[in-house]
Amino acid sequence: MLEAVLVKECADPSLKPAIVEQFVVAAGSADPLSITVKLAGRLILLPKITSADKAVAIVQEYSDRAVVRVGLTQFPVRVGEPADLNPDLFDACENLRKGTATFARILRIVAKWYGSPAGEDAFPQIFDDAVHAWKTGEFEGVSVFQAPDPGEPIELPQQSGVRPVEGPAATSINDRAEETQAVERSGIQNRSVPHRRKLTFPLAV
Repeated sequence: MLEAVLVKECADPSLKPAIVEQFVVAAGSADPLSITVKLAGRLILLPKITSADKAVAIVQEYSDRAVVRVGLTQFPVRVGEPADLNPDLFDACENLRKGTATFARILRIVAKWYGSPAGEDAFPQIFDDAVHAWKTGEFEGVSVFQAPDPGEPIELPQQSGVRPVEGPAATSINDRAEETQAVERSGIQNRSVPHRRKLTFPLAV
């Protein structure tokens, strides 16, 4: 469970604290130094990482040829990008700030696709699809990490508005290999998304 002060000071202010926590549980890690490396479809087992400098060294070793995700939010380091990774990305606050800001943008992208529905009934589906897009990098043919922000605010539920996630965020990322997806040099690889029914919720005015 994330500390309330960390969420308050570091998370994107457009997201309610409960949603930030659910996002990290669903897609992230409890360890700020956590790294996931997947090479040629196989998860690479890494030694225990004890410092940001060691974490950066591992990212530099693999970032030119593998899928690499880092930190509390498992922020993606895309293949082919310069390996001069800033150690700040392994700082819990900085990773949460960057990760939640990006996830908030993905939420807005997904919500716009659904027609920006209002009401709490719509949000769980939007959240689930946004988490899926975070993990795969794609939503309805859009590369979400490169897509522009639609700039339309999303109506968040008064409560968390998302379904409970089984298991703690502390679960080892190596035990969730199926959640890690391949990345192409041009960005995160597109993945076929199951057909989804267009939601018919009352639209925001």
